[in-house]
Amino acid sequence: MSDAPKLTDRKALDMHRARIPGSDALFLHEEALADVQDRVSLVKKEFHSITIISPFPEVWRDAFPNARLIDDTDVLDLTESSCDLIVHAMALHWANDPVGQLIQCRRALKPDGLLLVVMLGGQTLHELRASLGQAESDVTGGLSPRVAPMGEIRDLGALLQRAGLALPVADSAVLKTSYASPLHLMRDLRAMGETNALHARIRSMTRRDVLLRAAQIYVDTFADADGRVPATFELITLTGWAPDASQPQPLRPGSASQRLADALNTVETPLKD
Repeated sequence: MSDAPKLTDRKALDMHRARIPGSDALFLHEEALADVQDRVSLVKKEFHSITIISPFPEVWRDAFPNARLIDDTDVLDLTESSCDLIVHAMALHWANDPVGQLIQCRRALKPDGLLLVVMLGGQTLHELRASLGQAESDVTGGLSPRVAPMGEIRDLGALLQRAGLALPVADSAVLKTSYASPLHLMRDLRAMGETNALHARIRSMTRRDVLLRAAQIYVDTFADADGRVPATFELITLTGWAPDASQPQPLRPGSASQRLADALNTVETPLKD
């Protein structure tokens, strides 16, 4: 395992999170909390053994006062078959082994236990990524890792099945915000603890001319009529259940009592052999 490639420099990530000035900067985590509360309220089941995985437990403590709150370490502090609800909150996009995290959660669920994952998805900060990439290419003639590669919804849904979860569902919500300038956005990202913590990042400070060029590209390409710049954040929610005999099961192939063509009121065209 020590030779496995690492996505995240955990020491840098912890340092970035530790310097967050206060909960006012955690609006994305507040959005995740609201999403989880809505989904849990729609489930016709009571949860008694809840664990929430979050780097910012203060966001979740009041809403789930009886939950156990743990950090998003590589090896999660979970006991097998101990939870009927696990919430993995806004941290999976930084995981070195996201499938491993889901498998750990699956093992910690009781039969018919629910896993809810909220994370940043692939559309997040696409404006900033494009501007920084173009600026660095223009100024230095090369590219370096600056924004964590975030999964697309079609790929993330498959991870639930790989982890052995039943009834997997993946959906996303795209949040649009705006800032007075790209530099205001970068300052806000620092306040969220979401700045560059990639293991393969360049360890020196970003050159001033690269930042200024990126800001200019950002404004020229994306600014609205008032001169403000947009920023996109995609929140992806993954839902999966620990397998249980009480759950709906797929029908055996060939067991249907009615033809699909009849249900759709269409003509069936046989395929050639």
